[in-house]
Amino acid sequence: MRVSLQWLKELVTCEPDDLQPQLLAERLSVAGFEVEEIHDLAAQASGVVVGLVADRRPHPDATKLSVCRVDVGSAEPLQIVCGAANVRAGIHVPVALVGTTLPAVDLTIKPAELRGVASSGMICSLRELGLPDASDGIAVLDDLLASVPLPGQPVGPHLGLDDQVLELAITANRPDGLSMQGIAREVAALLEASTSLPPAAPAIEAAPLAIDAASRLAIEAGGLFSVTALKGVRVAPSPQWLQQRLERAGIRPINTVVDITNLVMLETGQPLHAFDSDRLAHKTAGQAEPAALGLRQARSGESFTSLDGESRTLDEEALVVTYADQAIALAGVIGGLEEAVQNDTTSLWLEAAVFAPQAVRRSARSQGLRTEASLRFEKGLPREATLAAADRAVQLLIELAGAELEGRWLHQRPQEPVQPLRLRREALHNLLGPVVVDGEEEDLEEGRIAATLTALGCVLKDSDDGWSVVVPPSRRMDLQREVDLIEEVARLVGYDQFACHLPDPLLPGGLEPAQLAERRLRRALCAAGLQETCSLSLVPQAAGRLPLANPLLADYGHLRDNLHEELLQAARRNLQASQNGFWAFEIGQVFDADGVERQQLVGVLAGERRAERWTSSGKPQPPGYFQARGVLQAALQTLKLPVDDRPLTDQPLLHPGRAATLLVEGRPAGWFGQLHPEQADQHDLPEATYLFTLALEPLLCAATRRNRWQPAFAPFATVPASERDLALVVPQATRAADLLSTIRKAGKPLLEQAELVDRYEGTQLGDGQCSQAFRLRYRDPKRTLTDDQVDGAQAKIRAALEKQFGAQLRS
Repeated sequence: MRVSLQWLKELVTCEPDDLQPQLLAERLSVAGFEVEEIHDLAAQASGVVVGLVADRRPHPDATKLSVCRVDVGSAEPLQIVCGAANVRAGIHVPVALVGTTLPAVDLTIKPAELRGVASSGMICSLRELGLPDASDGIAVLDDLLASVPLPGQPVGPHLGLDDQVLELAITANRPDGLSMQGIAREVAALLEASTSLPPAAPAIEAAPLAIDAASRLAIEAGGLFSVTALKGVRVAPSPQWLQQRLERAGIRPINTVVDITNLVMLETGQPLHAFDSDRLAHKTAGQAEPAALGLRQARSGESFTSLDGESRTLDEEALVVTYADQAIALAGVIGGLEEAVQNDTTSLWLEAAVFAPQAVRRSARSQGLRTEASLRFEKGLPREATLAAADRAVQLLIELAGAELEGRWLHQRPQEPVQPLRLRREALHNLLGPVVVDGEEEDLEEGRIAATLTALGCVLKDSDDGWSVVVPPSRRMDLQREVDLIEEVARLVGYDQFACHLPDPLLPGGLEPAQLAERRLRRALCAAGLQETCSLSLVPQAAGRLPLANPLLADYGHLRDNLHEELLQAARRNLQASQNGFWAFEIGQVFDADGVERQQLVGVLAGERRAERWTSSGKPQPPGYFQARGVLQAALQTLKLPVDDRPLTDQPLLHPGRAATLLVEGRPAGWFGQLHPEQADQHDLPEATYLFTLALEPLLCAATRRNRWQPAFAPFATVPASERDLALVVPQATRAADLLSTIRKAGKPLLEQAELVDRYEGTQLGDGQCSQAFRLRYRDPKRTLTDDQVDGAQAKIRAALEKQFGAQLRS
């Protein structure tokens, strides 16, 4: 947004020094409107004065040059050699004196000699002064100005080069910053000044707009659609003051009608569009009828020629304004060329509407087109100001173009009552704290609070504990809660004005046990040889995935429902890049179709991870199932978690005979297994690829239980232990975990440790039988055990195993 300081001074009543460009730029930037650049227009014509060409004669040695004597108000006229074809005696021209620098063309004027003739200065064109120029010669002030100043006077103020323009970056939540009135209110609030906005134009009565049901729904999605008919319009170049305001805002003047709509857009923030109603009437071979208007989505392949002369092919993403079911404008973006205002236009339809921001955004994106209008519609506009902006445009059209009002037609969504916001004194002072005045801390004065919000256009009514605040339409998208009002007060008063306080008392912070456990788990997995990865949570469409309402890209329009897919893709990419293996894990969020969010730990072990190969004579040696499971177990062991395995056969990702459900505290928490051969082929991964998934919440919950999280200290044993091996013959389907559970229960209180050391299957054991060997350690902390005591404990264990599993001692 380009803001003219001269225009701003007309809208804000304050001291002249308060609107110094550098000071104002700093205040606006601190308040949230970053000033990206300051354009000093006066510098473009500094040192350029009015000159009168007293005499002109041909150059004696060049046919295209002229030697001019120019009166610039000094004792003697200047001799200037000029190459312009339109230079002649008796005209007033802008003259750059010797020593002048012209920033627009990066040129410093010096005394020169051209083909043997001295030249002291330069007669300038508009382009050399940084102004739009349609001619090929010098600027003739007699044609440009109503009254020509005397020779020697600065030319800048007469050509509009006496202003400074601030270029602001407007954030998405502040659409009011895209209007001069919105900036004026902001500046008035910052400077504790008042606004002097133009008086409201007379309101125009509107008749109902009779349109079809589909158009009514499309209009009500945005809020409002109106059209105002005018006749007797004179289309001509705009007055100089109007053209200058548009040029300083970066908009090219076109004609009276178009320039007025652009001026009102800059002033109020509301885009307007004018149609030639006579050209619309040709589409129906009769009079232009408002009932023929409509609003709908474009049809796929529908053609439309826009104001910029581009012939466009529309799709169903585009929202179009129609007349007799023919597209006449891309709603909120750009009008059509056929219905545009021309020099012979005498009758107008002035459209003023509020379109849904998302609909305008889709339309603009579908055509790869951004305009001043779409920029404003996309940020959202208050419909309460739309008709007032149209009234203002009608007033200017009557005043500057001789228009006569014929009528207005309107359709809008029913108005909803505006609920005032409650602003409590206590809440404001508690949140912001005191301000520092003359070195003393005191609460912000109530008068300052009220004046700040009033300057923004709010209406305040006193209440017992504060104020009841009615927010102006231009700020209702941004100010919706009490805390928003408090933020506005702090922003406009200045954050640097408030006292700074540290929390009292100042207490050290720290991580929760669950956070510490998660960090410990991450470090343990890395120590076990896995790398931590991080993938996007947005993924392509697939069954069961939750879609986003407004995705930036179609390929990333859904929330992920698993983490393993990206890990398998990463494994394939790494192995294809000649890596020996890829061991990685990720902790992240997944989402189910109902929007429920869960945190998971997922890992993949593909190929081998070794620092050397000499032990295997250079041959690959990928881990087996139990080795891979041991890698995960080593990491989980740091959390002291009792994780048991149970056979798993119904997970399609995993090999049906090499997969297990992982139980934490007796409850399923995830699974581990070898990747199914079909999945391995599909992802171009080796057969020895292992995958695991664990729900993070039950892991952390179990790890942070008091009996595990707080270390239990015990004295070192002072008596020796006694170890015995126990080899049992049991059915092959018997799980070692079940056997260990029984051993630990039966061996109390002398059994200190039990672990599986061997498993063997062979024909000599019999069909369906296997041998499992366990190493048992016994110890009594008070005395050394005798053989009889150890034999007794061993016998109890054997009896329990025989009773529960039919286990026989292997001979």
